[in-house]
Amino acid sequence: MSPEQQRQRSSLRVNRVFLKSFIGVLRLLQILLGAVLWATIAANKYEGSVHFVLFVSVFFWLLTLALYVLTLLDKQDLVPLLGGDRWLLSNTVHDLLAAVLYFAALGIMIYKTRKNSFCNLEQYRHHCLYKAYLSATVFSGLCAVTYLLSGIYGSCRKCRGKQTLVAT
Repeated sequence: MSPEQQRQRSSLRVNRVFLKSFIGVLRLLQILLGAVLWATIAANKYEGSVHFVLFVSVFFWLLTLALYVLTLLDKQDLVPLLGGDRWLLSNTVHDLLAAVLYFAALGIMIYKTRKNSFCNLEQYRHHCLYKAYLSATVFSGLCAVTYLLSGIYGSCRKCRGKQTLVAT
């Protein structure tokens, strides 16, 4: 390993181009919306298929956070098998898979919200999950849309022959 490569590996610098780019802003939105989604679900009593929604939100929140930090610090070359020239493709596959699973989570939350809509009355005195499920439905939809947008963005860049997430 040359001294230049060793210096690049050991230094930490922020990729400001990524931070200000469309995909960088989308990643921040994905992290924020995903955290709000799983916090909304975890803060309330949940059962059954909502466990899947919680799994999807936490799993992709952690993966997106890792992808964001690696790209922000320009350390994607250190990821075996998925980094380097495959980083754009890896991110695109991650985003499209997340979009599909978030749309499935959205369907589950719509079903659960409708199922609990009976308790959305002022006279209803028992614990009601309707509002929690409704907000989780909204955040599931927003997450699905942001991942779909970033998946389309990555697909367009890949089809144009680009190898990086942002133009540097």
